[in-house]
Amino acid sequence: MTSGQPGTGNARPTPTGAAGESQQATTAAAGTPTQPARTSDKAPAGTTAGQSPPVGGDTTAATPNGDAGAVRATSGAASKDAARHGDKQGNAAKKDDAAKKGDTTKDSTPAKDSDLAKDAKADGADATDKVDSEAKPVGPERWEAFASAPEPRPSIFSRAGRAVGRFLIHEWTLAALGALALAVLMTWPTLRYPRYTLPQDYWDPSLQAWQMAWSGHILLAEPARLWQSNTFFPELWSFAFSDTLLGYAPAGMLGSGPEDAVLRYNIMFVLAHALATLGAYALARQLGAGRIGAAVAGVSYTYAPWLLAQAGHLHVLSNGGIPLALAMLARGHGWSLRHGYRPERRHDGWVYAGWLVAAWQLSLGFGIGLPFAYFLAGAVLVTAVLFIVRRLRTGQAVPFGRRLFAADVLGGVLFAGVGLLMAFPFFKVTELHPYAERTIGDISLFSPPASGFVTAPGESRIWGGLHEGARAALPWHPEMTLLPGFVLYALAAGGLFFSVWRLRHRLLLLAGVLLTMVFAMGTRFFDGTFTYVPLFEHLPGWSALRTPGRLMLWTTLLLGLLAAGAVTALTDRVRELTAQRIPSWPGPWLRMATLLPLLLVTVEGLNTTPHPVVPTQPAAMRSAEGPMLVLPSNQSLDQHVMLWSTSGFPDVVNGGSGFTPRQLDDVRRVSQSFPDQTSIDYLRTLGVRTVVLLRGQVAGTPWEITIDAPVESLGISRQEVGEAVVYRL
Repeated sequence: MTSGQPGTGNARPTPTGAAGESQQATTAAAGTPTQPARTSDKAPAGTTAGQSPPVGGDTTAATPNGDAGAVRATSGAASKDAARHGDKQGNAAKKDDAAKKGDTTKDSTPAKDSDLAKDAKADGADATDKVDSEAKPVGPERWEAFASAPEPRPSIFSRAGRAVGRFLIHEWTLAALGALALAVLMTWPTLRYPRYTLPQDYWDPSLQAWQMAWSGHILLAEPARLWQSNTFFPELWSFAFSDTLLGYAPAGMLGSGPEDAVLRYNIMFVLAHALATLGAYALARQLGAGRIGAAVAGVSYTYAPWLLAQAGHLHVLSNGGIPLALAMLARGHGWSLRHGYRPERRHDGWVYAGWLVAAWQLSLGFGIGLPFAYFLAGAVLVTAVLFIVRRLRTGQAVPFGRRLFAADVLGGVLFAGVGLLMAFPFFKVTELHPYAERTIGDISLFSPPASGFVTAPGESRIWGGLHEGARAALPWHPEMTLLPGFVLYALAAGGLFFSVWRLRHRLLLLAGVLLTMVFAMGTRFFDGTFTYVPLFEHLPGWSALRTPGRLMLWTTLLLGLLAAGAVTALTDRVRELTAQRIPSWPGPWLRMATLLPLLLVTVEGLNTTPHPVVPTQPAAMRSAEGPMLVLPSNQSLDQHVMLWSTSGFPDVVNGGSGFTPRQLDDVRRVSQSFPDQTSIDYLRTLGVRTVVLLRGQVAGTPWEITIDAPVESLGISRQEVGEAVVYRL
């Protein structure tokens, strides 16, 4: 290894010729003392004064790679440097420096400046020629194997692969995949036989499977007839007799028939759980929670024990748009609970996305969408007031921006427009059927007592059996078992004292929890005089909400945010402790311990939800012409008929919803004596052309005796089709 200084290990080429002299002169002029010349630094015999000998006695040693081109570059640099400093003063410095170093020449008489320059030029040329002849490689460069290879330009496929890889390991990709995998596991065996079974029961899920199928079918075939469904014939606006799940219409455009409708329902059932988990996770992250804390909020929001009693109500479980829209709106406005308002983080694109998701959530139904709409309206009002107050107090305009203001205005108008379009058919139904409106008495029937907040439904694997006695004391336990989880209660309570949220934010979250609990009790809290009753009487549409207990959704979300603050503070503290410990071997165990709250919340959400087999569609339903009446007819059986009608969607008199039209009551009453002349004439007046009587359902009914009676004298025909009898009027 060639070294410019002994023992340094760094190869430093010695400046040659005029360059070296100039450098020495500059050093001397600066007042830096020169070191005495070493023996190895002395010029060998035949070296001309002013020419620096090569280090180590080898010409190539001055250039580490032994490259002749490098020598030329050095010589050229030296020539330029000599020309730059070639005044008399520099030449004098060169002479003095050469004398100090003990450089000698053949002639003891000092050479003139011009002679020195000529000699240096001649010797430099000779040295360059010598290096060219000795160091020129005859093949590949000697040190080429040790040189760093140039970075190859990646192909379009390589760049695409890297982009896909970055996308797959991104936090939100992993969060979405984790939420989906957890949904499949926590709702199992929903996807075991997805074409033949339904979760919880086969009544309301059959109705909702028909709703998705109808909206997708009619929007492709005849969109103007959306609200005039094929059920409850000949009623008008029949699609608005209950929440519609209209936002799932794109899924309803795929497939046809009852089996596809059941498959579609089960897929959306699982996806609804995944979206709820992802939405609550996103909201907690945007507000400032860590990953584990946000996961606790997401899991507790989706798999709270009280929601297990709602497994047959997809419109209640489809709540993921609420936290997701709030997360997007908060992100677009640059606001978080932990860091406050940061104007530099504003982005109007997220604001538009948030309002779109909110409008989609509203289109799924007013059961949970209406409280969400009023919450957004209140949040907008409070935010506007706070901005105005701050401006008046400080005298300065708070940064907001025209683009963000325009996004809020346009997004709010879109949201309100969707709400009005959705509300119009429901107002028409109320106008045509005034008896469909709820009363305070109806609300009282479904208002849960305070004990409901610590009582779990029977579908809870952990608490279901233990709370059997407590459920028996509730008048209507499916809507009154409102336990969000004892683990969630404990974590939220801890979050009041140990959290990353500020104290005032914790108190606000606690106030929200208590307030929503009070409203969820309906008329059980001082008869609702100061809570639920004013909303029922004065807020448009609120009277249609007959189950106050579903407001527990907001209680669960707020409890989850309190818990997320506590778990985030815990994980931050563990990270600090593990970083300070020497040795760090307990670190992995401590970090794994932070997953315990998430594990406990998940375990408490385990269920024993039944998955009954859906009744098979009668063969007669596939060939009978509408309008038709299927007997027997009642609220539960008619929901099966609605599902069976997805084969071609013939008009059927049957229907099941939140209320029963009086005309359908009359049909059920008159048809008890079918087939007789009175019932036949009445059905013909309605426009009914076919009556399907199901043999498997006539036990214990009047048709058990008349199903085989002759009908020739009545002017109708009778035909056996599978397990049903078809009458053509």
